[in-house]
Amino acid sequence: MRLLVVGAGAMGRWFGRTVDADLAFADADPERAVAAADELGGRAVPLDGDEQFDVVCLAVPMDLAREAVEANAHRAERGMCDVMGSMAGPVAAMRDHLPDRERLSLHPLFAPENAPGNVAAVVDEAGPLGDALLDDLSTAGNNVFETTPTEHDTAMETVQAAAHAAILSFGLAADDVREEFATPISAALDELVASVASGNPRVYADIQSAFGAGTKRVADAARELERADEETFADLYRAVGRTDDEIDNHEPDE
Repeated sequence: MRLLVVGAGAMGRWFGRTVDADLAFADADPERAVAAADELGGRAVPLDGDEQFDVVCLAVPMDLAREAVEANAHRAERGMCDVMGSMAGPVAAMRDHLPDRERLSLHPLFAPENAPGNVAAVVDEAGPLGDALLDDLSTAGNNVFETTPTEHDTAMETVQAAAHAAILSFGLAADDVREEFATPISAALDELVASVASGNPRVYADIQSAFGAGTKRVADAARELERADEETFADLYRAVGRTDDEIDNHEPDE
């Protein structure tokens, strides 16, 4: 399979090293494309070139989805896939520009350095090349599961936008206290803050922009807790998922 990966950052390189293909990389930064090609045994090609490949994989920021699909559709002889992180936009764009070719949207639900892990997949137009890519991902130890663009993007409001917002909000609100004061809960939150804060802010900003409804729900929930009287607070606490019996018999973790 002749594969062009557009976007030679961490996710593009992860995809290139995970699948079995003759690799080429293109990037807005030509030096980054050369570095990726040298690392993985492929070659670098111009971002605006016309050379065609069996499959083009887009590994660019989510807000560039439509223009990236449009700019590279002519280079995809048999199919296109993406690893951008949202699905409704890329899938719709691929349907518009590649109606008669294989179409596959993928979202690795982990940072590349934490691979393997869960990979969400929308098989919008199946075919042998897409099947081969999915097989390669599974062979590498990933749990590939099928979804729909709507189900995926709705889930990301919770597992990405809301989760990140809750963790970063704690990091912003927390005072710097002596380590001896840490509780099991606060220590766990400190670790999560450190993990999130060590990433790329552009990636997290893109997630908030794409799935911001989850962030709003976190803010709304925090305001509701702030304003709650004792009875309302107890109701909200129970709504998280505990039963009355569990509450009566549970000692605080603090």
